[in-house]
Amino acid sequence: MQKPLMAVLIASAFFSLNAQAADLIQVYQQALANDAAFASARAALAAGMERVPQGRAGLLPTVGLNGSIVKNDGESTPWNIGQTVVRPDGTRALVTTGGANERTTTHTLSLSQPLFRWANWQAYEQSKLQQSQAEAQFAQAQQDLITRVSQAYFDVLAAQDTLELSRAQKTATTEQLASAKRNFEVGTQTITDTHEAQAAYDLVVAQEFAAINDLENKRSALQAIIGSAPTGLATLKPGVLLAAPEPAVIDPWVSSAETQNYGVVGAQLGYELAKREISRTRAGHYPTLDLTANISRQNMTGQTSQSGRSDGKAIGISYNVPIFSGFAVTSRVRETIALEDKARNDLEATRRNAANVARQAFLGVNSGLAQVRALQAAEVSGNSALESNKLGYQVGVRINIDVLNAQRQLYSTRRDLSRARYDTILNGLRLKSAAGSLREADLVPVNDLLVK
Repeated sequence: MQKPLMAVLIASAFFSLNAQAADLIQVYQQALANDAAFASARAALAAGMERVPQGRAGLLPTVGLNGSIVKNDGESTPWNIGQTVVRPDGTRALVTTGGANERTTTHTLSLSQPLFRWANWQAYEQSKLQQSQAEAQFAQAQQDLITRVSQAYFDVLAAQDTLELSRAQKTATTEQLASAKRNFEVGTQTITDTHEAQAAYDLVVAQEFAAINDLENKRSALQAIIGSAPTGLATLKPGVLLAAPEPAVIDPWVSSAETQNYGVVGAQLGYELAKREISRTRAGHYPTLDLTANISRQNMTGQTSQSGRSDGKAIGISYNVPIFSGFAVTSRVRETIALEDKARNDLEATRRNAANVARQAFLGVNSGLAQVRALQAAEVSGNSALESNKLGYQVGVRINIDVLNAQRQLYSTRRDLSRARYDTILNGLRLKSAAGSLREADLVPVNDLLVK
């Protein structure tokens, strides 16, 4: 009864571990919520969406209210000082030094509506391009997050595979070392076999330590993206079949990369912005025309003959014709023309780079598929070679180093096969990213390749 109970406990612990393992979709959701670079891109998008309202403001009227309150205290000497005057109430008074306690209150409501300001119109057109550019940059950030998360995820899986294979090789080498020692003790083998096995064991121990360190580094890289230490990750299904890119020819992918890649879209918008900037700068030579209107009210109180209230209304057209600005506008126009040339060349460089990335990713997928098939065959052959060398060692037709070399070759093949599978999957995602077609939904078929 004890053994079945122990088996049940081990099985339940295994299923519990799998239940806690996070798959690629879950890790991606964590990255959406916690990745600092993506949060920065989201904030940049929110800022970019304010470009159009700011550009439109240059075409709309401006209304302002201003005013002032001024108090003036002073003294004056009347011309009839020393004389007696009759007040309005009939009483008489002697005229002495005159005084003033004057307060002036002014309020003005003004309106200005641009009628012709070419620079403002170009700035509005630029604002729409800038908003589109912010949207393209955010879309690129989304694609970058997908590829970064996938890269970090499969890097951890590859590091885990390397560590597991190193430990399996260590176990096999330990057995071979023990066998060499026993054969030496009974006199059927030389000390050379023991030394060779010991050297192989020491090497695999060093490789195990390196694999442990590499796994921790890969976990840290994933943690930097998702904001927390990854626990268990779902692994690839055994013998998983990888799909070829669709379409299976390279030209459509390259063409899409040259036109739909978000980096190319952003560079194209930057080029359009540079052309608009030339027109906006040239507006420094053009006249401006505005409709202006204002309403004002002024109140004056105090010992002054001008006491009272006055109201005023005005409406009209104001214009400004630039004549000479010290060649500043001409210089800025030359500068913007040079920047337009720079933007055009940046666009061409971005387009070429996107096409090159698409080509490399397409070739990487197809080469990876071929490499996976070849390594699968090599794994079968390597396993057969190892078994044959073990049997030959037992009957005396093979030496210890032959077995060790066969072990090393088999585990190296398995490690390469594991890495080739991950690289092929990642190149498929990079291919779609280069073509500008990578979406969150593209993670679903990749996630289906993992053990649930």
